[in-house]
Amino acid sequence: MKIEQLYTGCLSEAAYYIESNGEVAIIDPLRETQQYIDSAKKANSKIKFIFETHFHADFVSGHLDLAKNTGATIVYGPTAQTNFDCHVAKDGEIFELGNIKLKVLHTPGHTLESVTYLLLDENNKEYAIFTGDTLFIGDVGRPDLAIKSGLTEADLAAMLYDSLNDKIKPLPDSVMVYPAHGAGSACGKNLSKETFDTLGNQKKINYGLLATTKELFIAQLLDGLKPPPQYFAKNAAMNKNGYESFDSVLSKGLQPIESDKLKSVLSSEDVLVLDTRSAADFCIAHIPNSIFIGIDGGFAPWVGTLITDIKQKIIIVAEAGREAEVITRLSRVGYDNTLGYVKGGVEAWIEAGFDAASIESIPAEKFQSILAKDDTIPIVDVRKQTEFQSEHIISAVNKPLDWINESDYEFESSTPSYLHCQGGYRSVIAASIWKKSGYNNLVNIEGGFKQLKEIGLPKTEYVCPNSLL
Repeated sequence: MKIEQLYTGCLSEAAYYIESNGEVAIIDPLRETQQYIDSAKKANSKIKFIFETHFHADFVSGHLDLAKNTGATIVYGPTAQTNFDCHVAKDGEIFELGNIKLKVLHTPGHTLESVTYLLLDENNKEYAIFTGDTLFIGDVGRPDLAIKSGLTEADLAAMLYDSLNDKIKPLPDSVMVYPAHGAGSACGKNLSKETFDTLGNQKKINYGLLATTKELFIAQLLDGLKPPPQYFAKNAAMNKNGYESFDSVLSKGLQPIESDKLKSVLSSEDVLVLDTRSAADFCIAHIPNSIFIGIDGGFAPWVGTLITDIKQKIIIVAEAGREAEVITRLSRVGYDNTLGYVKGGVEAWIEAGFDAASIESIPAEKFQSILAKDDTIPIVDVRKQTEFQSEHIISAVNKPLDWINESDYEFESSTPSYLHCQGGYRSVIAASIWKKSGYNNLVNIEGGFKQLKEIGLPKTEYVCPNSLL
């Protein structure tokens, strides 16, 4: 028996490759599925099942392409309804895989069709559970993604409590817990950086398994729960209803676009230029009205959070050789309408005689000297509210990047506004979006709040989050 966790940091997502005696099951596969096919071929094995723990909201699964290319059966939990062929399993149903078995435990609460797969080893011993978004390491799944008429998040939280206590907690402490996500995922509130653990340890430290009453569990789970990113519902719909094949999306996106053609397209169509290079390179020069979301940051979740139209036509600017990577990572969150990439990048755009835009970016030390001369200058902190509440520059205004599309913040036209985040990535994203909206007098602070602290900026205050309204 072989169990391999395939963890993707950008999505904080874990897929699983399980192999026994020539047969393979994939749990919660990513959009690009060739990796699973190659692994099975190398082991001289056949992919038999594609197990989905639920309709994922934070990424587009690869179940359809993988089934088409391997003939494997797609399996969902009870109550699942899809627009494609799949096996809707019954609670307690057992699937044989080589010398092992996987048993379906219906664990609704995160969503109604959510299941946990219990792996029984060659000796029929309860060995591991693949919990999807039902149980994380240090946390449990959010209960607000499947709200329907007559069904509230409190109702789903109550279901989740029953699922954990009736299906999960009775299992032996030695059982391994393999969830679908780790720290950084918006599918829970405070997931651990660890990506697997024993159930026995989780029973000791996970608040979701420690709650002594259903009422307490519901209160703890709903406390501080933020609204989900806007793309979650759209990804869930794609996973349920179907989508364009990944190969087709990749082929369409890998079309080089000359600068003169791009100029023509931008003047006649609603096309977004998405610049995925480094923040520093973007600040120095970029195609006017493009927005920045760097490939080396939390790329896909930020795309899903900030680009509200999932069908938006996109042309990318990427470092040479990374175009396929960008298109792949866009497709993971359902942004399949990439029309191509700018051939030769910004350099070719400038060489063709077209104007480039820029964003002023200054070191923390320079900002410190500016602030020392005038402590009334506009400062915009784009970190999360919890980060801001913990520690911030006294005169700063908090406008979290997460909610920039809902922000009604007005900038001074005659006075520079100074933007920062924690490290310098999010502030450039924010600057690019606000600049595209017509605000040009923006200055990015390089290195963000981290660098400002390191140089000993005196204008900071420490506030207990609980003391703030």
